[in-house]
Amino acid sequence: MATARSKISRHGQVTVPAEIRNKLGLVPGSIIEWREIEGEIVVARASKYVSEEIHRALFPSRPAGRSLEELDEGVRDRMRRKHTGD
Repeated sequence: MATARSKISRHGQVTVPAEIRNKLGLVPGSIIEWREIEGEIVVARASKYVSEEIHRALFPSRPAGRSLEELDEGVRDRMRRKHTGD
């Protein structure tokens, strides 16, 4: 593998190159750790699985979550029931 490079934004953010994300199995929500080992900084995946991956493994036939619209509608329904006595 060729050396992968990233640029640090003015806010200290770093984009992980696609090749590295794929190799480490990183998905949105994955956590990475920065470790110092013998004077070098090593980046590693913090845990093997993120909650979405565990959910998919345990409940393969159910979606991992609800959309923002579904959550908003659920809150609206709950507030309507609470304030109208339904």
